[in-house]
Amino acid sequence: MELIQYINSKVKLSEEESAIIDAAFKREVYPKGTLLTPPGNNSQKVFFIEKGLIRTFYNKDGKDITHFFFDENRFTMSLESVYFNHPDPYGREVLENATLRIILFRDFNALLNEIAEFKNLGIMVAIEFLKLFSDKLYSLQFQTAEQRYKFMMDNYSNILSRAPLGHIASYLGITQQTLSVIRAKY
Repeated sequence: MELIQYINSKVKLSEEESAIIDAAFKREVYPKGTLLTPPGNNSQKVFFIEKGLIRTFYNKDGKDITHFFFDENRFTMSLESVYFNHPDPYGREVLENATLRIILFRDFNALLNEIAEFKNLGIMVAIEFLKLFSDKLYSLQFQTAEQRYKFMMDNYSNILSRAPLGHIASYLGITQQTLSVIRAKY
């Protein structure tokens, strides 16, 4: 879904507000495998995914660990960099050919302050992400590997069919072998 169509599905902007926001976000196309930002970056960019799949990841003891997946109609940015001026421990990698809308955070923040409905969208998106990360934390603390996979199957089946198995396994906190055993049950 295109950025303005997505925003207007959540809040109602005037034509003028839609045009201002549309002009502020640049459209860029990236091929599969592109590293948008490496771990340790200080990116000030806000990304909206119109098409494609992106993962955030970090490196721990030489291992590449998937933190989260972002598909169409999602925003992602480096919270550490834009809010705390710290290097972001997460990198962002394009897993499918992607069409992204990109804006610098300072410009994004200015739009939030200028357009009340866009600010309302920002609050809704922030609450959605808090819920997503709360669900992930809960699953890692209290669910078995099989329960985590089942939750992903029930709630994010599109990711299961689009992301490489190694990335899915690391996201779930399990080995690829364990993932294969669990998948065989379903």
